[in-house]
Formats: sequence, structure tokens, C-alpha cells
Amino acid sequence: MTEKQEKIAIHLRYKDVEKEFNATLEEAWLLIRKFFNEFLPSFEIASSLWISVDLQQLAKDCERLIGFSKEGPSIMVSNAKLTDNETLLMWLLASHLGHELGALANEVVSKEDLKHRLGKSAKITSTRLGELVKNGSVVKTEGEKFKITTFGIIQMQKEVLPRIRAKTNS
Repeated sequence: MTEKQEKIAIHLRYKDVEKEFNATLEEAWLLIRKFFNEFLPSFEIASSLWISVDLQQLAKDCERLIGFSKEGPSIMVSNAKLTDNETLLMWLLASHLGHELGALANEVVSKEDLKHRLGKSAKITSTRLGELVKNGSVVKTEGEKFKITTFGIIQMQKEVLPRIRAKTNS
């Protein structure tokens, strides 16, 4: 006659990962150890490779360069002091930041609006946007609209915003 072993219900949650199982005490202990020994180290490694944007730091990095009013976003630097690509990236960054802060309904900007903001021809605007899409800073969405990528934001924070500040003494 064998004795029926009691089972235990386990629910593990770590960040966005959840694991549930029912097992005997011995099996549960082994499964928990397996979870910690195998899964968490690889999850931590993957997490360290995941790029994300700190919204508070981004807002601070954009002080005196981007502003918002009831009319919408504004770039506080003259286009004359910026390259075409910097200008486009600044407008797309302003749209992203405005959206994240709740000041704008969405973060995408039409090619026509970007052409107007850049103050250049449709051909030049299209060429510059193509360059930004090719280098991964910007993505094209439906309806000839564009938005800045997470990679583009990180590049802005590391390289472009400091360069713009140096040019404008902001």
C-alpha cells in the first residue's frame, strides 16, 4: 500500500515572468531551485541588454531645447543652428516626449508636417528621413508618418543633444 503524497501549489513571479506548478514538496523544491538556477541568470542577462528610456531623464535632457504649449511642441533652437537630420530628430523627439507626458495624442508625425518644420523641399525631407530610417533612429508608420525609435532616443541623449547644447550654449 503506497501513501498518497500531498501536493503543493507554487506561484512564482519575478518582474514580468510568472511560473505556476503543482508538485510534491520534493518536486516543488527541485522546480524552484531549477527556476532560480537556470531561468533567472539568463533573464538577468537579457534584461541587461534591453534598452529603455528613462522618461524623467529624457525630459531633463530636453530642458531649454524642447518646449510645450497649448499650440503643441516647439523646438527652442533655431533651425539655422541645426543640421537637417538634427532638426527632424528634434521634432520627432518632441512628439515622442509630448506623447509620453500626455501633452500630445500620439507620437507620429506626418512627412508633410516634418517638411514644413524643416523648411526644405519634399525631396530633401524625404532623403533625410530615409537616412534616419536606414540608420535605425526613425521608423516609418502607416500613412507616410514617422516616429523616433528607442534606439534613436538613446542616440539623441548620448550624442545629438550634447552636440546641440555645445552649438547653442544651452
